[in-house]
Amino acid sequence: MSQSYSSNAIMNAIAAAAKALGERKDEVNRLNVFPVPDGDTGTNMSLTLETVVENLAALPIGATGADIRRAITTGALMGARGNSGVITSQILRGLCEGSANYHALDTAFLDAAFAKAQDVAFHAVRKPVRGTILTVLEDCAAAAKTARKKKLDTEEALDLIVDEAYASVQRTPDYLPVLKENGVVDAGGFGLAILFDAFAAALTGREGVLTDELAVARTSVPKVEIEQINDWEGSQYRYCTEFLVHAAELDEDAARDFLPTMGDCDLLVGCTPNYKVHVHSNRPDQVLAYFLTHDAQISEVHIHNMQLQSAARNESIAAEQAASSKPFGFVAVAVGEGNKKILESLGVDVVVSGGQTMNPSTKELLDAVEQVAADAVIILPNNKNIVMAAQSACELAENPCGVVPTTSVPEAFTAMFGFDEAASLEDNVEAMTEAFEDVRTGEVTVAIKDSKDAHDNPIREGDVIGIADGSIEAVGASVEDVTLALVGAMDADEADTCTLLAGEDLDDEAFAQIIARIEEAYPDLEIDEHRGEQPLYPLVLSLE
Repeated sequence: MSQSYSSNAIMNAIAAAAKALGERKDEVNRLNVFPVPDGDTGTNMSLTLETVVENLAALPIGATGADIRRAITTGALMGARGNSGVITSQILRGLCEGSANYHALDTAFLDAAFAKAQDVAFHAVRKPVRGTILTVLEDCAAAAKTARKKKLDTEEALDLIVDEAYASVQRTPDYLPVLKENGVVDAGGFGLAILFDAFAAALTGREGVLTDELAVARTSVPKVEIEQINDWEGSQYRYCTEFLVHAAELDEDAARDFLPTMGDCDLLVGCTPNYKVHVHSNRPDQVLAYFLTHDAQISEVHIHNMQLQSAARNESIAAEQAASSKPFGFVAVAVGEGNKKILESLGVDVVVSGGQTMNPSTKELLDAVEQVAADAVIILPNNKNIVMAAQSACELAENPCGVVPTTSVPEAFTAMFGFDEAASLEDNVEAMTEAFEDVRTGEVTVAIKDSKDAHDNPIREGDVIGIADGSIEAVGASVEDVTLALVGAMDADEADTCTLLAGEDLDDEAFAQIIARIEEAYPDLEIDEHRGEQPLYPLVLSLE
């Protein structure tokens, strides 16, 4: 059985794949641990796909298949950046050309498309190397052929291709010793696997990915130790040079013979009248001059100093390695971009999205703990309903882990000030817990059903309510009035500091009015106001 997919569904799947690659480009970039060949692989591939999506978005409703294929190939050629981007553009060109005679996306379509993509991409590279993006493409083409022979349906065929893409990526270190030596897989191949996976998932409605994402970027050992390489002196060429060539007549063979005389990693792709040139050279001026003196026009010229790029990457890797040796790291739970930024400014490494209405699972907390590059990790759950999950995550964590049982974000702010890097994990958990013991937390929200407050007074659905450490102490019609009543109920006249966190539903004007009224009522109280941007709670406050 073959599924039927509209042109619009296919275009949306391409856009989703481009977005997925863009979101994970840094993950791909990190695999470039040797001197930069021509910028970052993930970034270059992502920029190439961005231009494709822009071209597709510009098509009129009802565009023909030919129009769509032209938009893809033209966008990929014009937007191609770096070696990986140019090769990606040729893969897309081949997929389009190979599928031109097919009207349904079935296994025959996939077999023909991938076979042509392999042919076009390999033709574009003067000396194809095993263990690169081309090898992953070759293995995907073989999987597409197998799917056709086995008469699989489209969804099964796509899954088979994606499975083989990731398996091929895992094999790339077997072909390239430099990958195995540095404990990584080929960056371009990994980017291509992400692209195919996200396309298939979006097209078929499958959720998630077909592989353990971490396994792809790792060898068989539990943790990859990436070696920093500083041997740029051994590289012959300094400038990555790429540009578009527009010529009514261009001797392609002569141009392809000329480019290797100027450097390496040379590519000339495209067809009359538009071509893309890519080469690593010490004389980009002479490369440009060649085409200008052969009746061609050039545009979109990009010249990157790879020596400087390499230095920047080495600096980044060194910083990451230094960060990985820190003794303590922190995970906190919070919702709201403002709250997240405040916690990060206080030293929290990972902020897990969650709170009163969406408690993260033990696995989500454990995953966050494992993201932190530190000898020991402290979790601040910031909600009483999350404390047990945090404790379970600590028990399952490989590294030492402790829980400071905060029940609100303001408590976490104060707890972080109790941290002492020179102290042990156990002593820090104790000290941070003691630090927030005197913090009183208040929350202002809207009642979702009829109830009663702490003093047995009635509450109607839609009333604004003020909650002090879990007890409903104020009820009213406005956030401003309830906040003032809540502050009073919390004995603000005995406090030194009041922290206010405005929610996403409280505008700046209303927030300023609340601050002014509190300052008027309690002139000796120091106000520390921020935009927490938490949902459902227009205001969260604390007194201490």
